Amino acid sequence: MSKNIKIALVGQPNVGKSLLTNSIGNAKLHVGNFTGVTVEKEEIEFEYNGYSIHMVDLPGTYMLNEYSLEEKVTSQFLRDDEYDIILNVVDSTNLERNLQLTTELFTLDKKMIIALNMIDEAEKDGIEINSNYISELLNVDTIKVSALKKEGIEQLLSIIIKTYNQPKKEPKFVLSEAVEEEIEKIVAYLQENNFSSQSSYRTLAINLLREDKYSYRMIHDEPIWIELQSIVREAIEHIKLHNDEDLISDAMAEEFMAFNKGIITETVRVKQEKQEKIPLTQKIDNLLIHPIWGIPIFLFFMWGLFQLTFDIGSIPMDWIDAFFGWLGDNVGGSIENEDIRSLIVDGVIAGVGAVVMFVPNIIILFIGIALLESTGYMSRVAYLLDGIFHKFGLHGQSFIPLITGFGCSIPAYMSARIIKNDRDRMVTLFIIGFMSCGARLPVYVLFVGAFFAPAIQGDVMFAIYMGGAFLGLVFAKILRLTAFRGESEPFVMEMPKYRMPTLKLVWHTVYTKTVMYLKKAGTFIAGASLLIWFASNYPKNIDLSDSYTKKIEVVTSQEKKSVLENELNEKLLEQSYLGRVGKFIEPVFEPLGMDWKMGVALQTGLVAKEVIVSTLGVLYSLGGDVDENSNSLMQRLQKHISFPSAVAFIIIIMFYLPCLAAVTVFSREAGGWKYGGYLFIMTSVIAYVLAFVGYHLAL
Repeated sequence: MSKNIKIALVGQPNVGKSLLTNSIGNAKLHVGNFTGVTVEKEEIEFEYNGYSIHMVDLPGTYMLNEYSLEEKVTSQFLRDDEYDIILNVVDSTNLERNLQLTTELFTLDKKMIIALNMIDEAEKDGIEINSNYISELLNVDTIKVSALKKEGIEQLLSIIIKTYNQPKKEPKFVLSEAVEEEIEKIVAYLQENNFSSQSSYRTLAINLLREDKYSYRMIHDEPIWIELQSIVREAIEHIKLHNDEDLISDAMAEEFMAFNKGIITETVRVKQEKQEKIPLTQKIDNLLIHPIWGIPIFLFFMWGLFQLTFDIGSIPMDWIDAFFGWLGDNVGGSIENEDIRSLIVDGVIAGVGAVVMFVPNIIILFIGIALLESTGYMSRVAYLLDGIFHKFGLHGQSFIPLITGFGCSIPAYMSARIIKNDRDRMVTLFIIGFMSCGARLPVYVLFVGAFFAPAIQGDVMFAIYMGGAFLGLVFAKILRLTAFRGESEPFVMEMPKYRMPTLKLVWHTVYTKTVMYLKKAGTFIAGASLLIWFASNYPKNIDLSDSYTKKIEVVTSQEKKSVLENELNEKLLEQSYLGRVGKFIEPVFEPLGMDWKMGVALQTGLVAKEVIVSTLGVLYSLGGDVDENSNSLMQRLQKHISFPSAVAFIIIIMFYLPCLAAVTVFSREAGGWKYGGYLFIMTSVIAYVLAFVGYHLAL
C-alpha cells in the first residue's frame, strides 16, 4: 500500500518551480484556483517507489509577507495547511537573494529540502556551488537540479522519500552574538517554565524577536506571556541598538542577510575568467532596454505578433468556417421541423461556430505572450515603460495588472492589489479596461477581417491594441489631475536572467487557456446563442407569415421569391422580442451609423464579449439577404454594414464597459458598487464620443 507525501513547492518568482513540476514525468496535472481567490493553483500527483507524491506549486514570493494576494496565499498555506515537506526551489545563479526566503522558511519549523535549480546556467556562468557543504552548514539536504535538462530529478525524489521517513532535523541558523544572546535568554525562560510548543524553543524565540504576528497570537493568552513579554521587548531594543536600526524588522533582515552572505562565501566560487567577462544577459539588455531603441524594439515585437495572428491564423480559420458551414447544411438537411432546424443550425451551430472559428488566432496570440514572458523579456518591458508611466501619473507596478488585462480583466483587477498607494491603485483599476482583453479578440478579428484589406489587417490589429493602451495612459493622466491627485510612488523591480523558453511550459500555458476558451464556447456561449435564437424567433407572427406565403406562391420568378422571403425574414426578426428591444434602443446608435442588430450585439456583449460574435452570427443568419455566395459571417457583415459603421463598432468594443463578471470584481477591488457606476459612465461616454468621431472621420 502506497504512502502519501504532500509537498509545498516554495520559491521566489522566476526560479523555475513550474518547469520543475513539468519535468517530473508521468505526473497528473491539476490546475485551478486557491479557495476564495483567483490566484492560480497548480498541483501534480505521481507515484514513485511505492509512494504517492502530491506537490502544490505555491505562488512565487520574495518573503513571507502578506502585502500582495500571492504572498498572502503562500504564507497562509505554509502556516495553516497540512503538508509533510517544504521543497524550497532556489535560483543557483542568484543564491544571495534567494536564500533570504530560505532562512525565513526555517522559522516555520518544518521538514525542508533545498533544490538548487538552474545549476546548468550557474555552471555556464562559471559559478561553482558546493551543495554538500551547504547541506552541512545548514543541516538541510541540498540537491543540485536542472529542471530544463531534467538533471538531478531522480536524486531529488530519493531525498524526498528519505526526508519523509527521517525525523525532522533542526536547521543550523546562527546569527550575531547579540541576537544569539537574546535567543538564549528566551529559550532558557521557556525551558524553565516547561512551555509546550509545537515548534522548537529556538524557532519560537526567533519568531518572537521578529515580531511574527502568528507566534504572538499563539502565546498571547498563555500565563507566561506577561513576564515573557518584557523579556522580548528588552531583547528587541537591544538588537535594534546593536544593528543601529529603528525597526526590528530591518534589524532582523540585516541579520538574515549577513548569515546568507556567510554561507555563500563558504560554498560558492566564481571562475576568474567569468568574473571579468560581460554576462550575456547584460549584452542583450544593452540592446533591448536601451533608452532610445528599447521601446521601438518592443513595439516591433508586438507588431510582428499581430501580423502572425492574421497571416497564420487566417488559414485554419477558413477551414473551421467551412466546416461549420458544411455541418449546418448537413444537419439542417436531416431535420424536417423548421423550428428545430433553425434552432440547431442558426442558434447552436452558427453561434458557437462563429466563436470557435477564432481559436487559431487566440492560440497564436497566447503563444507569443507566453514566449515573451518565459524568456524574461516582459520584466524588461516593465522597466522600459516605468519612466513613461510616471509621466502619465501611473505607478511602475501598474504594468503588471495592465499587461494581465490583455489576457482577462478579472485577474488584472485582482493583481492591482500589489500597488499599495490608494491613488495609484485606483487609477490603474479605472484604465485596465482600456487594455483589450482576450475576449475582444474574436470581435476584432471578425471586423478587421471583413472590412480591411489582408495586407494591412495585422497593422490594424496592432493599432487597435496599442491605440487602446495609449488612450488608457491619456485618461490615467486626466484621472490623476482630477479625481486622484497626488504623486505616484517610485518603482523597484528585479530583472530575471534571459532563458530559452521550453516547449512543455509554453504548451501548458497555451493549452490551459485555449481549453478554458473552448469550454466557454461549448457551454456559456452555446447557452447564450440559444437564448438569443429564442428571443429573435418569438413571438411568431402567423398573419404576417401567411400573407407573405400567399404572395410568394403567386410569384413565378425565383429572384422575386428570394426578395419576398428575405423581406419576410427581416420583418419577423424586427417583430421578435429581440427585435423590439433593438428597435427601442436603435435611436441611441443611429448617430454612429449602426442598425438595431449591432446595438443588440453590444448589449449582449456586457455578459461576455465573445457573445457579440455569436449574437451577430445568429441575427445575420436569420434576417437579411443571405445567398449561396455569402455563407460566412464576414461576408454577411460586408453586405449589411458600412465601413464607417464598422469603424464605430470597433471603437466601442475597445472602450465600453467590460463584462459583468469583471465589473463585479472591479467594484469589489475599488471599494463599492458606486465605483462600478463611475466606470460605467466613464467608459460609456468615452466609447460613444470616440465612436462618433471615428464614424464621421471614416465617412
